[in-house]
Amino acid sequence: MAKEDAVVADVEGPIPYLELRKQVIETCLQMNRMGINPGTSGNVSARVPGGKGFLVTASGISHEQMRPEQVVYVDLEGGYYGKFLPSSEWRMHYDIYKSVPQAEAVVHAHPTYCTALSSHRRHIPGFHHMVAAAGARAIPCAEYATFGTQELSDSLLTALGESSKSALLANHGMICYGPDLDKALWLANVTECLAKQYICALSTGLEPVVLPDAEMDVLLAKIKTYGKRPREMEKLSDFERKHSVKAPRFAGPMLCGCCAPPSS
Repeated sequence: MAKEDAVVADVEGPIPYLELRKQVIETCLQMNRMGINPGTSGNVSARVPGGKGFLVTASGISHEQMRPEQVVYVDLEGGYYGKFLPSSEWRMHYDIYKSVPQAEAVVHAHPTYCTALSSHRRHIPGFHHMVAAAGARAIPCAEYATFGTQELSDSLLTALGESSKSALLANHGMICYGPDLDKALWLANVTECLAKQYICALSTGLEPVVLPDAEMDVLLAKIKTYGKRPREMEKLSDFERKHSVKAPRFAGPMLCGCCAPPSS
């Protein structure tokens, strides 16, 4: 274990995955600063290197007071380790990691507009191109089940299906996953922004125009190609390459100060 991944604290021996634990706590604090999570209601997790388990925030401890040793390790057999209980919503995190190999981080929160929309059991349709950032034509709303139960986790997985990375939870909030903590938090914020925009559109008394499925498929392809280099594009489908975001012509390596064109 590297020195930066362990430190002696008021626990027996060094703390494993110390830096990742700190990142989980910092993600919680960022979530609170963004205003998308009130109090201790939300929770965050990250898969550990090697994929044999994950770290999740502890139950009943405020994010501002949480210490690294209070971020709980849970293995993929459903066992937890240490003195602190994992979040009451650990099952949703656990089942996402078990079912979605590409999920490396999960953010669950109760943001205002997602929760308001979920109380009407409404999903977020493809009224805006950023809906495609969640991986599907719409952001679904999982059927209601009591928090902390296997029934809620099952409902969530059904709603996510094979492609969606974000979902509302009826009368509850939202949850999403990503390839790392930063991207999972980004998607949580995007989901809340879309929920707010959709509610504002509905407040006019008119139903917003929803983009056709064919257009959403194009948008999904475009978003999938964001930031992709030419070699990465080769791995995509013909349809995705056809509708990729078009960059300017590559003209050469970055210019140094002495040979950059003069400013106008």
